[in-house]
Amino acid sequence: MSRVREILSVKGDHVRTITPDTLLVRAAQRMRAEQVGAFVVSTDGERIEGLVAERDIVHALARHGASAAELAVSAVMTRAVITCAPNDTVRSVMTEMTRARVRHLPVVDGARLCGIISIGDVVKACIDDADLETGVIRDAYLAQRAGLANA
Repeated sequence: MSRVREILSVKGDHVRTITPDTLLVRAAQRMRAEQVGAFVVSTDGERIEGLVAERDIVHALARHGASAAELAVSAVMTRAVITCAPNDTVRSVMTEMTRARVRHLPVVDGARLCGIISIGDVVKACIDDADLETGVIRDAYLAQRAGLANA
């Protein structure tokens, strides 16, 4: 069973952060330019103060109209951020993301921010696990068949 650390070993551990005072319009521009769906909100790049995702921006626009663009990220970010650890299983992370209805989880090792994973990363890991399991079962079946043919 895959673990979060295996996802990070493939995608890397770089975490894009944004400061709480950044305007929402700038956050949206950065998301588009960097092709990401969320930023960890942090003043120092290490301590998690919140998470701002595309969904937060859409909700702010629906609530405030065009004036939402001038709000600070801190006004719309999620403050009670759910996190995971490098040793967590992909299955447990998938369960938590589904339960909490979130698409991004910062990864923390102790108190240190060491990555971020998305639902897309989790789905890819699940597909890779299923492909590996299918290959093992297929190989075992073929080996058994070959053994029976030689008997």
